[in-house]
Amino acid sequence: MSEALSLFSLFASSFLSATLLPGNSEVVLVAMLLSGISHPWVLVLTATMGNSLGGLTNVILGRFFPLRKTSRWQEKATGWLKRYGAVTLLLSWMPVVGDLLCLLAGWMRISWGPVIFFLCLGKALRYVAVAAATVQGMMWWH
Repeated sequence: MSEALSLFSLFASSFLSATLLPGNSEVVLVAMLLSGISHPWVLVLTATMGNSLGGLTNVILGRFFPLRKTSRWQEKATGWLKRYGAVTLLLSWMPVVGDLLCLLAGWMRISWGPVIFFLCLGKALRYVAVAAATVQGMMWWH
């Protein structure tokens, strides 16, 4: 598989993982790191961009399709967002809860600047941690 096609696959997997659709971008990232298809920072940046755009898609959906039915998770996430604001989006990488936080950030009309900054930072930190653990593990085994 060419590098460009591999990077596109990682981007698509990361994007889908950030939406309400199921995905597993960490597995794809680790596989690509192990294969050496591209430099680790290129892979981390690609995964971060895809996942961040997927998260921002959820924010946009939250702005256009307000949530009506409240669940226990929605009430908890709304409380976090009211208390801590956009900083809560550092947790946007978490499965299910992160999707809900992004939707609620849109629904609550939190300003775009802080939303983009904290959402992207949270997702980047996750991929940096996964890549660092993988690279460290590769060095340990060799």
